[in-house]
Amino acid sequence: MADNAYDVVILGGGSGGYAAAFRAAELGLSVVLVEKDKVGGTCLHRGCIPTKALLHAAEVADAAREGEQFGVRTTLEGIDMPGVNKYKDGVVSRLYKGLQGLVKQRKITYVEGYGRLVDSRTVEVDGQRYTGRNVVLATGSVPKSLPGLTIDGNRIVSSDHALQMEQVPRSAIILGGGVIGVEFASVWKSFGADVTIVEALPHLLPLEDESSSKLIERAYRRRGIKYELGNRFSKADYTEEGVRVTLENGTTLEADLLLVAVGRGPVSAGLGYEEAGVRVDRGYVVVDDHCRTSVEGVYAVGDLIPTLQLAHVGFGEGILVAEQIAGLPVAPIDYDGVPRVTYSEPEVASVGITEARAREKFGTENVKVLTYDLAGNGKSSILKTQGAVKLVQQADGPVVGVHMVGARVGELIAEAQLITNWEALPVEVAQLIHPHPTQSEALGEAHLALAGKPLHVHG
Repeated sequence: MADNAYDVVILGGGSGGYAAAFRAAELGLSVVLVEKDKVGGTCLHRGCIPTKALLHAAEVADAAREGEQFGVRTTLEGIDMPGVNKYKDGVVSRLYKGLQGLVKQRKITYVEGYGRLVDSRTVEVDGQRYTGRNVVLATGSVPKSLPGLTIDGNRIVSSDHALQMEQVPRSAIILGGGVIGVEFASVWKSFGADVTIVEALPHLLPLEDESSSKLIERAYRRRGIKYELGNRFSKADYTEEGVRVTLENGTTLEADLLLVAVGRGPVSAGLGYEEAGVRVDRGYVVVDDHCRTSVEGVYAVGDLIPTLQLAHVGFGEGILVAEQIAGLPVAPIDYDGVPRVTYSEPEVASVGITEARAREKFGTENVKVLTYDLAGNGKSSILKTQGAVKLVQQADGPVVGVHMVGARVGELIAEAQLITNWEALPVEVAQLIHPHPTQSEALGEAHLALAGKPLHVHG
């Protein structure tokens, strides 16, 4: 483009940034995408994809270890971490090459380098300036720590470090019982480590429905994963061979390794945002429900803004912004309607609102709840998984929340998403015949029961 002037300049090539770039290019806009590392961002290189590859390797390890209960004589000889990493990195590499191909195919100008906003229309990279009629900020997030706790990459590590480990720790303390902590606990336990989770709030996965949190806690007890709930971190010290963690109540824990998994914080400092007039609060760029910042023509998406830190949310926000810039009519994202999955063993999946929020919103007397135990589901029995499907209904109205725990329930959440987002009544879902034997039947039978037509319901 003449004088490096574009319709859209995007700072950050993660999920939100590249989704905005792809959609804008599809709509005929000229686009420059600036990324300091690799297109794909956290999700592809340090988040969703590599962690799920580790979780699949962990599932294979469990299958080898537990084959005898299915009448198959298998043994687990051990975990070859270089081999696991080769598999994981191969998955990432193939997807990365695919993304690079799409950038070229869409004729997006890709600039690799450290970009900074120098005014409301201009991004500078290594002394070169790129000007846009519109600017999209998508600089993502990094692992957070706690005051007084230094992540050194040695015995005190972040999730970024944990993804590159060449051996399985004999023992690990995981600080944080959210999605990242629960998933790594699942992986390391399957790989043979002794694992303890420390969570300051009363439950694991504290943002999920309380019933789901209790089910994952019960499952982790059965698996031998220990946890300290409602206890805050005080300090961490090196011991002769590992690390000692002290909690505020005086409890001490020792292990080879401490994984700090207390969430991710936005990358916004030193990038010129506030100097350009963009409002920032606690590091997050402040936006309205259309991802517009306080400066006209400047948008922000993904982990940089205080919405759900999920790759698919970044995709949705990037597409929303690109379509606005192109002049298409758009609707704000309903974040309650976004599906959420924790890929632990067992998995936890949800969409819509929790029972507690429903009772706050509609009043206790106007909420119906039904829990369908997976013991009544044939495929779940075949898989030897335990858990439940919980439905939250606005009384005599639509289903407003679906909460599931069990192996592979993440694959069921797409149908649940349609149910809640299309405000389906239980009787409407009950009319649909689900294939037998599948776990999807559990969702169907839960709605049958809520509609007053229970089939295989226990208790």
